[in-house]
Amino acid sequence: MKKIFYVFVTVVALCQFSHGQEQNKFRAGLDLGYAIPDGGGGIIIALEPKYNIADNMNVGLRIESAAMAKKVAAVNDVAEIEASLSASTSYFGTFDYYFTSGSSSFAPFVGGGVGYSTLANLSFDLQVTDDEFEVDGKFGGLVRAGFELGKLRMAATYNLIGKSEIGEGVDALEVKNSYIGISLGFYVGGGKWKK
Repeated sequence: MKKIFYVFVTVVALCQFSHGQEQNKFRAGLDLGYAIPDGGGGIIIALEPKYNIADNMNVGLRIESAAMAKKVAAVNDVAEIEASLSASTSYFGTFDYYFTSGSSSFAPFVGGGVGYSTLANLSFDLQVTDDEFEVDGKFGGLVRAGFELGKLRMAATYNLIGKSEIGEGVDALEVKNSYIGISLGFYVGGGKWKK
C-alpha cells in the first residue's frame, strides 16, 4: 500500500510541473479511424473543437460518426444475427490531461467525456424477411488515451454506450452499442507544444 501511495504522490508532483499547449487558445482536431464493436467492425470520423483551460488541460466537444456492422444476439442467447452497416453519431463533452514538460513535441494524454449517442436503425437481411428496427439514442461516456506528436494525434477510445433491446419476449434481440475506436488525426491551433 505504501508503494502505491508513493507512486501516486510522485505522479501528482510531476503533473504539477508539466505543461504542453498554451492556455486560453482554441484548437480543432479531425480524427479518422477504425471502430471495433462486439463481433464487427467499421470506420469512424470525428471533429473536436477544444479550448485550452491550462497549458496541460483542455475541454471540448467531440462530434463522432461511426459506421459499423455488428452482431446482434438473441436475449435468450439462442442465436446471433449480423446487422447491416449503419451509422450512429455521438456528441460528447470532453476533458483531456497532457503529461509533457513543454520541452518536447511528444505529449501523451488521458481523457474522458460524457454525452449522447443517436443510434442508427438496424436492418437485418434474413432469408425469410428483411426487417428494419428503430433504435432509441442513449446517454454514455468515453475514456481515452494516446499521444500527440507535433500536430498529429493518435488515440484509443472506449465508447461506453448502453445496450438496446429490440422486440419483446422470446423474439427479443439485444444490441451492444459500446465500441473501441483506434484513430489517427491532426489538429490546428492551440499554440505550440515545444517552448
